[in-house]
Amino acid sequence: MATKLSVAPASAVRYTCDSAISKDGTTIGYRQLGSGPGIVIVHGAMESSQNHMQLAEALADAFTIYALDRRGRGLSGPYGTQYSFQEDVDDLDAVLTKTGARYVFGVSSGAIMSLQAALSLPSISKLALYEPAFFVDDNATPTALVRRFDREMAEGRVAAAMITGMKGAQMGPPLLNAAPYWLLEPLTQMMMNSEEKRPSEYLSMKALAPTLHYDFQLVAEMSGPVERFRALQTETLLLGGSKSPAYLKAALDALERTLPHAQRIEFPGLNHAASGNTDRGGQPEVVAQALRGFFVQANSR
Repeated sequence: MATKLSVAPASAVRYTCDSAISKDGTTIGYRQLGSGPGIVIVHGAMESSQNHMQLAEALADAFTIYALDRRGRGLSGPYGTQYSFQEDVDDLDAVLTKTGARYVFGVSSGAIMSLQAALSLPSISKLALYEPAFFVDDNATPTALVRRFDREMAEGRVAAAMITGMKGAQMGPPLLNAAPYWLLEPLTQMMMNSEEKRPSEYLSMKALAPTLHYDFQLVAEMSGPVERFRALQTETLLLGGSKSPAYLKAALDALERTLPHAQRIEFPGLNHAASGNTDRGGQPEVVAQALRGFFVQANSR
């Protein structure tokens, strides 16, 4: 019988803050809690470390959790002027070196950078990935939408850029694809204005919007055939939800066929938000059970 894990409200989770210095001198901050073998949690797009604090709390009785803020968010410094995914790899390397952690759990775009990092960082001994958000067919990468996103951000039309971002990631509700921009943009702007006025433990959409450019660039750089990952010898757990977009399932299918030491779990009825806090649509206790089984098993060897 599975053990039921309780998760506290994100705001009630107790943690300390610390940071590491990346190769280019940028500060990479993280929230730390728990005790035991270290797991670094790498969040996805339009998120920060706060979005996975319930997952961290659910694992903290057996592991030391380091929930990092990727560049441009929360405790961490900005992106450089010449971004490439190597910056992300260097950031994760800095946190692993500082903390001594050897396990990594990456989500969405954070899963992409974690996967790439595992190719070059021997310090990662076990890797868990939740739906790496890349396109196996690089011709399917929404490059036109990315260009539109950048143009709308440059024009100061953040609400329009958010709509474009959701369309590109295929994460929005069906209405998003059916409704015209002239209708969606003012509604999104109203929602963003309301969000800015009320107190929240989360970074706002307006604050996170500029970081989407780098997530899209990461997706574009990493999309395409996955043969380059065949050399990865790290034991890997692939996770996903049955209700997630088809391109995410295709990426997991390809990785499962390619990675020499991979196992896979699909969560019935869950979607791309599953690992996040419950008030953001997640079911972190379900994901925590799978991670616990994988990392505890790994630690016993």
